[in-house]
Amino acid sequence: MQEELKISLQAWGWVVGVFAIAYGAFEIPSGSLGDRIGARRVLTRIVCWWSAFTCLTGMVSNYYSLLLTRFCFGMGEAGAYPTTATSISRWFPRAERGGAFGIVWMASQAGAALSPLLVVPIQMRYGWRASFFLFGMIGMAWCAVWYLWYRDNPGDKPAITRQELDEIGIAPMPHGDRQPWRALFRNGNLWAVMTLALAYCYGMYFFISWLPTYLAKGRGFRENELVLSTVPFVLGALANGCGGFASDLTVKRLGLKWGRRATGIAGLSAAAIFMLAAAFTPNNLLALALLGLSYAGITFQQPAVWAVCLDVGGRHAGTVSGSMNTAAQLGSFLLSISFGYLATLSGGFNLPLIVVASVLGLGAVLWLKIDPTRCIGPQRSDTARTAVRI
Repeated sequence: MQEELKISLQAWGWVVGVFAIAYGAFEIPSGSLGDRIGARRVLTRIVCWWSAFTCLTGMVSNYYSLLLTRFCFGMGEAGAYPTTATSISRWFPRAERGGAFGIVWMASQAGAALSPLLVVPIQMRYGWRASFFLFGMIGMAWCAVWYLWYRDNPGDKPAITRQELDEIGIAPMPHGDRQPWRALFRNGNLWAVMTLALAYCYGMYFFISWLPTYLAKGRGFRENELVLSTVPFVLGALANGCGGFASDLTVKRLGLKWGRRATGIAGLSAAAIFMLAAAFTPNNLLALALLGLSYAGITFQQPAVWAVCLDVGGRHAGTVSGSMNTAAQLGSFLLSISFGYLATLSGGFNLPLIVVASVLGLGAVLWLKIDPTRCIGPQRSDTARTAVRI
């Protein structure tokens, strides 16, 4: 794509960045819409929009049309995860939400790992545009299945038994409810969650945006060895699943407040320690293994972060999740810019890695400021919550 459209590396940075800007800007309104009208319609709209602009990406003819397409892409895709949070809040009791998020994030990372195996052969045989058309059509097919199958309220699903409804807890959709914006953004709990998200995504985005560059220029990995950069993502996917279920288990044993906190503190503390160790080890393969464990620590606590948004948000889980993810996008943006400057300023990669480790350590401390038992909005009637010591 860069070669055909004659896009420089600097210009490509804006192609990537304009998506993140639009995505972050529209997270809160889109998440709030999910709270108001339900995940069935909002996720259908999001994936339809995503699919349409995936296809349109395959039709762009120049740099500026690509920029516009990517901006609209990010604007429409925003809110996907917050609306997923709304769905989980209505279909899962508190004690099972961490595991649900663990599976969602594990599947997300598995999809990211598998996509090159599909995209590269298609691009080699049919060109880069064909892969966008194919994935756009797959998305449209998903929308049809989702809209026909899913229901916002468990009670509206004929196959759900009374026993299952009693376990889930009936959560009526608050259609037309006004969002308590003043209460939301005066709440210290929400700001603690948002700051935590900024901190952990600052560390997480190193792996997404800088890991191959670090391995090549900082560690001297040859081009054929860069395939090893998949190791952290494999460990991360496994840690997502394990972390979600670990969060639920600790909630049952320690109660909601310390159950969530314990998972988060353990994950980010380990991530900070392993990142710091990776910066100073002289062995390249050991450094890669330590980085993989650091990424696993970040993803281990990630399901607990999203589960906390449901705990704190109540009926406004989508809005709280969107606010959290907006702050997370800011952390990703700050890492993208600062890492390169710090590496240039210090003449190496140790300083930026130390800064990343420090921010992850700060995130571990911020978990102590979060109290999942303090709900901003009304909580649903959850008969299963008696199993959770709050």
